[in-house]
Amino acid sequence: MFDSTSYTILPQSFYEAPTLQLAENLLGCLLIKETEEGITSGYIVETEAYMGPEDRAAHSFNNRRTKRTEIMYAEAGRVYTYVMHTHCLVNVVSGPVGKPEAILIRAVEPRDGIDYMMERRPKKGKELTNGPGKLTKAMGITMEDYGGFFHQGPLYIAEGYKPVSIETGTRIGIGNSGEARDYPYRYWITGNTYISK
Repeated sequence: MFDSTSYTILPQSFYEAPTLQLAENLLGCLLIKETEEGITSGYIVETEAYMGPEDRAAHSFNNRRTKRTEIMYAEAGRVYTYVMHTHCLVNVVSGPVGKPEAILIRAVEPRDGIDYMMERRPKKGKELTNGPGKLTKAMGITMEDYGGFFHQGPLYIAEGYKPVSIETGTRIGIGNSGEARDYPYRYWITGNTYISK
C-alpha cells in the first residue's frame, strides 16, 4: 500500500509554471508508481517540452484534438500517456486549460523498487530506465494511468533534489518536424548516466 508520508507529493500548484520552466523544474523530482506488486520510484533526469499548436513536433500541432490528445487540453498536472512503437510513454500535461502543451519524461534514475523494475525489464545499470519507453515498462506505467493527476496517484511526482547543473539541447526522434527539430526544448541533469543520449 502506498504510504504518502514517505514522500512529499508535489501539489497541483507546482504544475502552473510555464511549460519550459516546468520541464526544467521536473529535473531531480521523484516519479513514483504504485502497483499491486509494490512501489517503484526514480529521479527524473531528462525531459522534453512540447509547446502545443505552434510546435510542429507536438501531438497538438495545429490544434489536432483527438481522443488521444484530449487530456492535453485539460489543466496542468494531468497524466498524458500514449503508445508509440508498442511502448507506452508518459507526459506531464502543462500550460493553461485549452492550451495543449506537455512534457515528456525521457529518463529516470531508479531509487525504490529496483527489484520490481528488473522483473519487468531484466536489464542492469542505466539500460533499465534510460529512455521513455524503458522507464515506463520498468515502473509499470501503462495506458491505465492516462488522465490521472500526478498529485493523486497511483502515478505521483514528489520532491527530490535540486540538480547542481542542467543542460539543454534539441529533442530526439522528431526529424520530420521542420524547424521544430532545432528547438532547444530538451533538458537533462549534467553528467547523469541515465540520460537517454
